[in-house]
Amino acid sequence: MTHETHHRVMRTIVLWCPDWPVTAAMRSRTLPEDAPVALTEKGLVFACSPAARLAGVRRGQRIREAQSRCPDLLAFPYEAEVDIRSFEPVLAAIEEVMPGVQLLRPGTCAIRSRGPNRFYGSDDEAALWLLDTLDALGIPDARVGVADGPFTAEYAARTTTRPRIRVVPEGSSGDFLAPLPVQLLDQPQLVTLLVRLGIRTLGEFAALSPSDVAARFGEDGSHLHALAGGLDSRRVIPRVPPRELDVTISFEPPLDRIDQVAFGFRASADRFVEQLTAAKLVCTSIRVEIDSDAGDTSERTWLHPRSFTPADVIDRIRWQLQGGGSGSTDSGLGSPICYVRVVPVSVDAIGNHEQGLWGTAADERIHHGLSRVQSMLGHGGVLTAVIGGGRTLSDRQNLVAWGDRPAAALAETPPWPGQLPTPAPSTVFERRHPVSITAVDGRTVTVDDRGAMSGVPAVLHTGQVECPIVAWAGPWPVDERWWAADQARRGNRFQVVEESGLAWLLVLDGDSWWAEARYD
Repeated sequence: MTHETHHRVMRTIVLWCPDWPVTAAMRSRTLPEDAPVALTEKGLVFACSPAARLAGVRRGQRIREAQSRCPDLLAFPYEAEVDIRSFEPVLAAIEEVMPGVQLLRPGTCAIRSRGPNRFYGSDDEAALWLLDTLDALGIPDARVGVADGPFTAEYAARTTTRPRIRVVPEGSSGDFLAPLPVQLLDQPQLVTLLVRLGIRTLGEFAALSPSDVAARFGEDGSHLHALAGGLDSRRVIPRVPPRELDVTISFEPPLDRIDQVAFGFRASADRFVEQLTAAKLVCTSIRVEIDSDAGDTSERTWLHPRSFTPADVIDRIRWQLQGGGSGSTDSGLGSPICYVRVVPVSVDAIGNHEQGLWGTAADERIHHGLSRVQSMLGHGGVLTAVIGGGRTLSDRQNLVAWGDRPAAALAETPPWPGQLPTPAPSTVFERRHPVSITAVDGRTVTVDDRGAMSGVPAVLHTGQVECPIVAWAGPWPVDERWWAADQARRGNRFQVVEESGLAWLLVLDGDSWWAEARYD
C-alpha cells in the first residue's frame, strides 16, 4: 500500500443492527422480543426473528413450510417504509452523540471515525458510547465495526458477537478481509467467474495484479478488487436531517370525548398545513398516531384525492377515533386520549395543486362536494367504484371510501384463472335475472357432471320474450371453494348472441338459468 493510497482510505465506524426489518416490525406492532415472527415477500420468508429461527424457520422458505416448522409463527408482509420510519429515531439519537451519520440502509449506518476518536479518546470508547445509545433505545443487540473504509468496517461489525465491538487496526484491513469468501462482494456474475477460476477468498482476489483485473473485468472489477484488498476509498457523506413537518399534541389530563380531541388538535392542524405551505409543499398522505392513557396505540395512514386542509386532518383524526368511520362517537380506543401525532407521509410541490386561473374546475367542485358530504357522514359515507381482481363479475366490483387507495387484496393483477376474457360486458346486473334456454325440441338445456349438454341452445327466454340464438359459446364450468359448503360456487357459464345482435353472459346453476350481464 502506497502512502498516497493509505490516506485516501477513510477510517470509518459502522453500526449494524441485526435483523432490523424484524425488529422494526415488532416495535411498530409492540410485540414481545421472544415472539416468533416472520416477514414475507412474494410468498417467501424475507426475514425472521431469533425465536422463529430456533424453531427452524429460514429466509427463503415458503410460508406454509415455515408455519409447519413453527405453528405459532406470526407472519406479516414486509414493508420497507416501516424499516425506514423506525430507524429515523435511531439516527436522530446517534446524531446527538456523534454528528455526521450516513445512512447505508435501514439498520446500518456509517460515521467518520476521526471526530469521535478525538472526542472520546479512542475508537473503542467511541464504539462503547454508540452501543450505550442503542441500548437506551431498547436495541441491545447492535454491533459496531471500526476499520479503514465502510466496506471493511461493516463486515467487522457483522463478524463480531461478544464483545459487540471489533476494531481492525489501521492498515490491517487487507489482512482482516483475506480469509473471507468472495461472495461478500455481492456481484453474482463476477463471483461465479472467480470461483470457476479457483479464487475463493478475498485475499486470493486481492493478490491478483490490478492491471490484469482492470483488463479482464473493467472498472467495476477494479473497484471490487480494491475493496477485497481493504482499499475502500468511498467517503462517508453525512446525511442532511429531514425537516420536521409533523405536529404533536399531548393532553393533560387525557380527554375522553372525540369532539374534545378534535377541537384540541385544531390549532395544531392549522400549524401543520401552514408549515407545509411555507415549504411550498402540500400533503397527499398522512399518518395519524394516537395513544391512550391505558397504553393503547392506534396508527393509520390516510390518503387524500387532492391535498389535506386543516379540516381534512381533523376529520381523519375523528374517523380514526370512531373506528374508521362507523359514525359512532363511542367507538375507537377504550380509554382517554393523551397523545396525537400527525406525520406527512407523501408530499408534493404546491404548484401542482394550485386552482385554475379562471376559477375552480368542474372536477374540483365535485371533489369539494364529496369531501363535504364525507365530513358529515363519516369516512365510509362516500364510496367510489373500483374494478378489482376476481374470476366473476360480482367479485370484480368493489367500493372504496372516497380518497382511499384500493387495498392490495383488490388488485387486478393476474393470474386469475377462469376470469372472463375481455371485452367485459357493458351492463352487469346488481341481481342476476332468471332466464331460460331451450333446444329446438323445446326442452330446457342442461349440462351433466361430465360437461355434456342435453341439447343445442336454440331459444333464449327472457320473461315474456323469446329470442332465437344465432351463436353461443360454453360451457365453462365454475367450481370455487368446494371445501367450504357455505361459500361454494358451482355452475356453468355461457355466452349467447340472439338474433338482434345482443349478447348475454348466462350462468346455469343446477337446473336454473340466470343472466349475469349483457353486452350492449
